[in-house]
Amino acid sequence: MATAPKANLPIFYNDLVPLNSNEHEKFRVRPSESAPFLKNQHAVPLTIDEFVAAQRFVPIIFSAGDEPVPLALMGLNEGINTFLDDDGKLRGPAYVPAYVRRYPWMLAKLRPDSDELSLCFDPSSDIVGEYEDGDALLVDKQPSEVTKGILKFCEDFEQSAHRTGLFMKELAEMDLLMDGEVSIQMPGNEKPFVYRGFRMVNEEKLRDMRGDQLRKISQNGMLPLIHAHLFSLQLMREIFQHQIEQGKMPEVPAPEAVN
Repeated sequence: MATAPKANLPIFYNDLVPLNSNEHEKFRVRPSESAPFLKNQHAVPLTIDEFVAAQRFVPIIFSAGDEPVPLALMGLNEGINTFLDDDGKLRGPAYVPAYVRRYPWMLAKLRPDSDELSLCFDPSSDIVGEYEDGDALLVDKQPSEVTKGILKFCEDFEQSAHRTGLFMKELAEMDLLMDGEVSIQMPGNEKPFVYRGFRMVNEEKLRDMRGDQLRKISQNGMLPLIHAHLFSLQLMREIFQHQIEQGKMPEVPAPEAVN
């Protein structure tokens, strides 16, 4: 069976197999009300097209390192997702990032010498398989309407990811990112919980920007995205409170990387 390269697979994915009419003619995709692959993931990649919708539910931060990416923060500590129960079902209203909704599908290069992308899926997922129920992926060896919809979603995601890369490049060129830190005092504890290891927009530098720079990021649509990010950071304390309520706090306060 032909498979896509396994090196450096993104989070959630254990393997990638290109969908093809010879091997997957009887395969179906069935809906799922849970995401067990997500329940122990505290930070999920986010695109800029999602900032406005996501900022009402999750803190939007940027990963540390030389090439930071936006992340939706679903928990403050490694391995903790406050939005899902032990079965991987949503506890209540939440924003589910497109990165999660895309799984187990993605577009991937099958050959390093070609830029062509093929629709692939993770065969370890129980959403796709040779099942009796669910929607057919292929009809007369041609993509079904369901498969065409999946392909369109993945194509839109790739385009959004490209726009996100350009946004991050602009932030870097304007030197607007700084190391983030949040300190939260828990009643009864002498020391606060301190969270580091992420990046955020420097509000002081944003306020001090020259008129032409500010006009530029306002006209190109960056300013509302930056504000959505900054407004969302207040939700970190709500996530912290959810962890307390769910009994998911570390025993001893210590600096935690949230990226």
